[in-house]
Amino acid sequence: MSAQKKIIAVDDNLTNLTALKNILKPVYETYPVSSAAKMFDLLEKVRPDLILLDVEMPEINGYDAIRLLKNNSTYKDIPVIFVSALSGEQEELTGLELGAVDYMYKPFVASILLRHIETHLSLAEHKRQLHELNEDIQRKLVIKTREVFSLQSSILNIVAGMVESRDGTTGSHIYRIQKYLNCLIDAMVEQNVYPEETCSWDMDFFVSSSQLHDVGKIAIGDAILNKPSPLTADEYEVMKTHVTLGADAINRMQVNVGSSDFLSYALVFALTHHERWDGEGYPYKLKGDAIPLIGRLMAVADVYDALVTARPYKQPFSPDEAANIIREGRGTQFDPQIVNVFDAVSDRFAEIALSNK
Repeated sequence: MSAQKKIIAVDDNLTNLTALKNILKPVYETYPVSSAAKMFDLLEKVRPDLILLDVEMPEINGYDAIRLLKNNSTYKDIPVIFVSALSGEQEELTGLELGAVDYMYKPFVASILLRHIETHLSLAEHKRQLHELNEDIQRKLVIKTREVFSLQSSILNIVAGMVESRDGTTGSHIYRIQKYLNCLIDAMVEQNVYPEETCSWDMDFFVSSSQLHDVGKIAIGDAILNKPSPLTADEYEVMKTHVTLGADAINRMQVNVGSSDFLSYALVFALTHHERWDGEGYPYKLKGDAIPLIGRLMAVADVYDALVTARPYKQPFSPDEAANIIREGRGTQFDPQIVNVFDAVSDRFAEIALSNK
């Protein structure tokens, strides 16, 4: 092994300590100390590659010393070999259970001691290299994941923009929707509303997946999508199919690329954002808590933005008017608890609506 490796030898017996020093010094950078207390003082200055530790010592014995080492995040990974006059199965077992990598008996044979040291230093080096390799792989994985996520977001922005351009909106609807959702979620966390569900969401994907909530509109004809007057009953039935058309498109994505949190969230956003708390929504007439929380959140954000946005067939409502309509829908169209959360952040909704037209 390299002479650069550092070893601290701890033994209160001067004869044993001198013997260890003479054996180790030709091969390793050696630091002999006569007590565990001196070892801990030395550890503040020297980071050893291995510690040779006696068991029977005054004040702090070897077992107590290794407990202190293993409970310290700075020292816990330093390999420790017990070199002790205490022989016996129980003593050895105790030492190994406390975290020692080896347990050798005095009097020791120099060549065997050196071989044991060499083996454990080699194992420690391999462990260090594997740790560095794993960290490198993790760093590269994070970089690659960010690249994929960035590409995915870019593609989504393009697709979402195509949908928005088809129904005559300005391109800011999806941006505002994400702002509203972030605002609601932050307030829900602060108010401890539906904590178990919100804590389970992966926020790296949750809000951004909302961009696909209206993707099904891309399959709706222009005559209906851009009609400058209110839709007839039949036309409205066609428009309502955009939720299932969007869900079908996202399901096809999952078949092609595999399931993911992102697409799972997107599917629920697309399929349930027009359900109503009273069961009068579509496509499945889900009622109350049967509607996924994702859909109940999007219902508030989507309706609010539709109200404050100009359409070919209507002028925009003011933020105050839109907020009152949301409140009037408490317990009928919307989840009452989410409307209560909305009440606390309605001013922020207004700011988002007015600054992102």
